[in-house]
Amino acid sequence: MSLCINPHCFQPDHPENDSNRFCQSCGSELILQGKYRVMRLISDQSGFGKVYEAYERSVPKLLKVLKENHVSNEKALELFQQEAIVLSQLRHPGVPAVEADGYFQYFPRDSSEPLHCVMMEKIDGLNLKQWMKQQGNHPISEKQALNWLSQITEILHLVHQKNYFHRDIKPENIMLRSTGQLVLVDFGAAREMTFTYLAQLGGTGGITRISSAGYTPPEQEHGQAVPQSDFYALGFTFVYLLTGKQPTDYGMYDSLHNEFCWREHAPHISEPLANFIDRLIASRAADRPKNTHEILAAIAQLQQQVSYNTTASSQPSIVPVTSPPDIITAAPSAPTVHQSAPTFKKRWLLGGVALLVLGLGGYGSWQAYHLLNPPIALVENISGARTLAGHTGFVNTLAISSDGRYLISGSADDTIKIWEMATGEEIRTLEGHSSPINTLVLSGDGRTLASGASDSSIKLWEMATGEEIRTLEGHSSSINALVMSPDGRQLISGAADNSVRIWDVATGQTLQTLAGHTSSINALEISPDGQMVMSASADKTIRVWNRSTGRLVHTLSGHTSFVNALVVSPDGQQLFSGAADSTIKSWNLATGQELQTLTGHTSFVNAIAISLDGRTLISGSADQTLRFWDVQTGNLTKTVTGYNNHINHFVISPDWQAIASGSGRSTITLWRMQP
Repeated sequence: MSLCINPHCFQPDHPENDSNRFCQSCGSELILQGKYRVMRLISDQSGFGKVYEAYERSVPKLLKVLKENHVSNEKALELFQQEAIVLSQLRHPGVPAVEADGYFQYFPRDSSEPLHCVMMEKIDGLNLKQWMKQQGNHPISEKQALNWLSQITEILHLVHQKNYFHRDIKPENIMLRSTGQLVLVDFGAAREMTFTYLAQLGGTGGITRISSAGYTPPEQEHGQAVPQSDFYALGFTFVYLLTGKQPTDYGMYDSLHNEFCWREHAPHISEPLANFIDRLIASRAADRPKNTHEILAAIAQLQQQVSYNTTASSQPSIVPVTSPPDIITAAPSAPTVHQSAPTFKKRWLLGGVALLVLGLGGYGSWQAYHLLNPPIALVENISGARTLAGHTGFVNTLAISSDGRYLISGSADDTIKIWEMATGEEIRTLEGHSSPINTLVLSGDGRTLASGASDSSIKLWEMATGEEIRTLEGHSSSINALVMSPDGRQLISGAADNSVRIWDVATGQTLQTLAGHTSSINALEISPDGQMVMSASADKTIRVWNRSTGRLVHTLSGHTSFVNALVVSPDGQQLFSGAADSTIKSWNLATGQELQTLTGHTSFVNAIAISLDGRTLISGSADQTLRFWDVQTGNLTKTVTGYNNHINHFVISPDWQAIASGSGRSTITLWRMQP
């Protein structure tokens, strides 16, 4: 649907707008700035403006339009324009991208007054208030709090360096990308540090301040916001995240002594972190940290303490403590690899050889490969990083053909690209989806490619020609995960509508619908014999299903946040899961028993893989590391750092010579591994 944004249009959603440049109801231009087409109204309750979903070709955008009743108010217009000015100066994955010409004026048909518009990046995720509600308002851990606190402070550091401060930090204004990256949004209230906070809105002559109950500091309530005002709001945001309670909730404030009694609702955090948050929420701005440098230094020290305490308390008696890790120096442009000491809580019990199993883009999948040679144990460093560019939107998912010749990528630009692995040359682009591609899977024989997208559809493609075979429709929301049965006859899909579907590849018919999850499906796996299907969800559980009957065999519970990745051991006996609680768990697939928990990552685990010989597990995380684990001993053998961004997904070539990864960028990084 193509939507007209003329506020006086009698039928802005005229059915014939899609195929026309001008609104068939009022005659207003439908293609804004010659490149944006508005698709739907998202909200008309957001402050000064209406929010629409728009597209620049196939790239989704957010359009904010200042409401008509605010156009004549100079202060409202100034605050509205300020968001575009601030965001256009910032280039960071933690803020929505706005181009230099992101602010523009639009004149509807026969109107002498323009509409004021801001076009910006659309963030694919929930805000933290929505996320907390999805998680049952369960308080986050200290480790997760420190990671998120670091992310937001880094964003604030960038904002403050530009001589701006935000003035409206709260859970609703922090979004969580599917990659684990936090994004600070709504810069409409941002102000230059040299200005005094004062906003006169409405036609009554009264003073109206942009204030959020429980998060706005005293000095800002009195119209005198300073950079340290952001720290107060940041502190109370984490009071909410660590307690699951709003600062205004009953029992959080002692009016007799004028004290916030939040600590008793967060008994799981250390005293040093609690003391630091109390500094952030100090009533006087002078008693808070002076700047973002001071906050980042304090966070680093707290993270060291948490890391030390976790490592010291988790050393298993059955695994010998090794000497301090050796450091292997990589090329300057490549990630760095560190040899590491054990961090498993239990020894691993795993063996067998059959398949190399890969976690693709945070969504479980597997592919059969030839026998690996040379052995994995000989891999000592990663170097020669190369970038593949061509997509115009974020790369969301990757796959590698079974012969290792081709790399396939799916992007938020709604396209799929096929690349020559050896040369990095782009071979062809597949177009057909009308929204971002979220997941890809190849059939075992490499002839058929399946893609799932946010438009709720699944498409099957002929790999040799790039021709579309058919479209599978039935899900009512975004497709997040795909796996193929070993014989290639059935495709299994998981979606944000909380369901799993099994399809007949030859006919495109739905064979079964598996229901039971209470939130989005994030990952799927299938056992090597094809008998069992595993689904992982944002409801923090994993479900094991009998593929033939659709019967639920097990519900696996233990993760404290949404589960992002699944992988099955080559012998089909164990299932591994990676989650947003920063852990990896191992499960007995036959009994559903939890076997062990792998700790060490400091942020979301987004992708996991296991080698053909069953000796090595690899995990990629939003903490910007790739970790190699020795399955037999339970030791963390290597930590790859230096990637300088979260690792959203990765795939490994059949010869174990290359890793392709993506991380919330429009490019693909190809790492060469040298024995």
